Amino acid sequence: MTDPTTFRSFRAVGALPLLLPLVTAFAQGTLERKVADIVRVADAPVIDGVLDETVWQSATLIRDLHQYDPVDHGAPTEESIFYVMYDDNNLYVGARLHDSEPEQIAAKQLIQGQSVGIDDRLEVILDPFNNMRAGYKFQLNPNGVRRDGVFERPTDVNPDWDGIWDGEAVISEDGWTAEIAIPFKTLNFDPENPDWGFTVGRAIPRKQEKMAWTSYDRAINLSATGILSGFEDLRQGRGLDVIPSVIVAGNRDYTIATDDSSTDPSLDVFYNFTPSLTGVLTLNTDFSATEVDDRQVNLSRFSAFFPEKRDFFLQDVDLFSFGDMHRNGIPFFSRRIGLSARGQPVDLDVGGKLTGRIGRWNVGVLGVQQASYGDVNESDLFVGRASSNILEESSIGMIVTEGNPRSNLDNSVAGADFRYRNTRLASGRTIDSAVWYQESDSEGVDSEQASYGITFRFPASEGLSFDSRYEVVEENFDPALGFVNRAGYERVWFMPSYRYRPDDHPWLRSYEVLMSFTQYDNKNTGELESRSLFVRPLRFVNHRGDRYEMEVSSQTEVLVESFEISDGVVIPVGEHELDYVGLSAQFASDRVVSPRFSIQDGDYYGGTKLTLDGGVDWRPSSRWYLGVSYEYNDIE
Repeated sequence: MTDPTTFRSFRAVGALPLLLPLVTAFAQGTLERKVADIVRVADAPVIDGVLDETVWQSATLIRDLHQYDPVDHGAPTEESIFYVMYDDNNLYVGARLHDSEPEQIAAKQLIQGQSVGIDDRLEVILDPFNNMRAGYKFQLNPNGVRRDGVFERPTDVNPDWDGIWDGEAVISEDGWTAEIAIPFKTLNFDPENPDWGFTVGRAIPRKQEKMAWTSYDRAINLSATGILSGFEDLRQGRGLDVIPSVIVAGNRDYTIATDDSSTDPSLDVFYNFTPSLTGVLTLNTDFSATEVDDRQVNLSRFSAFFPEKRDFFLQDVDLFSFGDMHRNGIPFFSRRIGLSARGQPVDLDVGGKLTGRIGRWNVGVLGVQQASYGDVNESDLFVGRASSNILEESSIGMIVTEGNPRSNLDNSVAGADFRYRNTRLASGRTIDSAVWYQESDSEGVDSEQASYGITFRFPASEGLSFDSRYEVVEENFDPALGFVNRAGYERVWFMPSYRYRPDDHPWLRSYEVLMSFTQYDNKNTGELESRSLFVRPLRFVNHRGDRYEMEVSSQTEVLVESFEISDGVVIPVGEHELDYVGLSAQFASDRVVSPRFSIQDGDYYGGTKLTLDGGVDWRPSSRWYLGVSYEYNDIE
């Protein structure tokens, strides 16, 4: 076995690229952006997907789309024409999407809000502040099914956000047409800003083809928008929404023959102080309509992470993101509020939020009074987050939390972060990096309460990419309003990859090779806790979208205390090897019949583990879907 000190030397090597943002900050190229002038109209179209109103003849036309996948800036195989205009209340987007094989148009999703990734679809991306940092994504399929999300980072969308907007579509003999109306009440924007970041796109799954008005590195996101210019006199009306609700419940205990009933009213009030600053008040909050969590099978010794689903906390969720952390170590995780450790609802007596943007500043303030439950007293909880946009695409900010929703012990957290992003490099590539530091203050704890880290990304859709991270979470770091399932470690991680895209291969669309190395060392002793080397020597994707891959993983886990993985099965203290080899195949999900299969065979905490995972999806039409999946774990 390789000596652990060899792997520790990767810290210095892996940290070197993290200095590149300082070197390249002065080597910026220019970013040319398309510009279109939007037209204001007096009459509103009827949103029925037909595009037969005369008002559409006044709209701005966008027809110079290009293909961005599979051929970057290639010629599209089908013609697309978009129409854009606005009135006092809404932004309107219409589309005529020609198709030489209209009978092949994919339109299988009928459930509003669900993924339309297997269907033909159009996309609209809006950046109302034109700062390439915050915005919205809207999708529509030929059935008129709507899907939306809010950007938490320039390239990351949170699909759990739900906005109020309208869209309809109709399939015709030469393709399909669509109409969209997005109320200005749904968006945060600066009424003094005439220029919005904007792009539109289209996807044809059967061809595995995507096209857009603007794109960057085979993607459309906030870094890839053009400019929609000419907005003026935008208003949101009173900006007041009042949502009352009542829960009526009845219970009967047959053991002692008693009945119990309850009636709980609740109220949510949304008010826009300005079009870019929103206040939310909630009284006796009702979370009864919240989606259920996805089922997870957890075979590790660390707690599972469940994303937020509640609308009150999803309002302007992007303003509360911190550093470059998505799970472990985040200072604010809203699921800590209103839910016990077992996931049971806890009453919120009153809560308020103030979120929005003021000039260069992005502000989020949250205050909640949580009712008592069990042995936990009533608690006042507070989160404050502020960041300032600096340079062209970067930001610097801070976060403060106060309160402990699951204990009577005082707790607070303070932190600062710097996010650097540069898509203007002379080479045409992108650098994405972040640095953060935070420290908790827990009652009765005096030391080892900090967490800090740095990340560096050099992404690319073709050729060489690089991603790296160095972070430390000290033993007693405890953000009571955040999420930590592992502490007391120093971690280094890096992942180089290379993707090859042949020009005219008869069946191969792309070939990718990837390696990922991760090592956790004990923060105090420097001794190894975990080490993982993952190699995917091949991933083939054909022109139909089918994927085949092979992976090899070598993992070492050093347990300083035993843990029970299931009733009566205890993993003992010591060093354990968890190596495996895996093969998988995934047919394109837009096929009528789409099977998938994977197999992993290897070691598992001194024993063996064989995992078989497979399934098949059958979608003969938009009215029928049958999915069967099976997972088998044979662990000794």
